[in-house]
Amino acid sequence: MNEIEILNVSSKLSIDSLEENEKLKIEIEIDALKKTFSKFSNSSDKLDKLLGLQRCVFDKAGLGYDEMKNVNHFQNFFIKKSEPKMSCNYCGRIGHVSISCFYKNNRYYGKTRKVWIPK
Repeated sequence: MNEIEILNVSSKLSIDSLEENEKLKIEIEIDALKKTFSKFSNSSDKLDKLLGLQRCVFDKAGLGYDEMKNVNHFQNFFIKKSEPKMSCNYCGRIGHVSISCFYKNNRYYGKTRKVWIPK
């Protein structure tokens, strides 16, 4: 019986030593993960600080320009083109062309006959 007890105790000790080794490995891995996480969180905080310290693109103070106060940064850079004004070649009025001219297409307007005279 003595040998059986010795084997049981030795097996328990070996199991305990394996568990302790696993615990140590897990603790080492946890420490490594904590270090990488702390590096990540510190770097993200530093990035936030750097982004907070940036100047506006249009702020040229320190380059010989006056400080930018009350400046509209988002102004319209593109000006809309004015629509072309159509004018009729027949009657000379603005707003239509000769194809849709009321005076040209109206049969009852201007019963006079128009003759082309070369100059």
